[in-house]
Amino acid sequence: MTREYAALTHRPLPPGAQVTTLQAPARLTLESPAIEAMTDLRKVSASTVSTDRTIEDCNALMKARGIRLLFVEDAQRRVLGVITATDLLGEKPVRFMQERGLRRHEILVSDLMTPASALEALDLQAVSHAQVGHVVATLKHAGRQHTFVTDEGGKRICGIFSATHIARRLGVEVSTHEVAASFAQIEAALAR
Repeated sequence: MTREYAALTHRPLPPGAQVTTLQAPARLTLESPAIEAMTDLRKVSASTVSTDRTIEDCNALMKARGIRLLFVEDAQRRVLGVITATDLLGEKPVRFMQERGLRRHEILVSDLMTPASALEALDLQAVSHAQVGHVVATLKHAGRQHTFVTDEGGKRICGIFSATHIARRLGVEVSTHEVAASFAQIEAALAR
């Protein structure tokens, strides 16, 4: 079936036209809806990696994309786990090299990733009724830099909360190496 389409009408570009820029997201408060602080994977593609990539590849990918977490997937796109910048840059690789007698460029994602069986997630329904303060308290209580959000009864990861991202949106500097200290800093800054 062939359908004919009418051409759209062009008009001259006026002098001084500008390219639209993205608007910075609104500043968050602890009372803001939690969903506003979530990286929505229904709108933004998740960054993924396979188990056979080296940690050096992961680090380069994280730097290039400005992120601190990659989902580890198999060929069928099932989540096998995650690997974070802390996993790559902390003491984990050093210990692994010493234990196995390997060099850094020989360490694979599968050697350092956190397996999916060790991950936990929040339910999207609960998140949709929560505030940013609830998420901050959750991350602080768990001592984690990230937490995930699932829908479809937990079958699909649809969002991520990042302590660093939330702190940036709250307008507070954060040391990403100490999550608990970071949230103490956030609370102190917001109390001012």
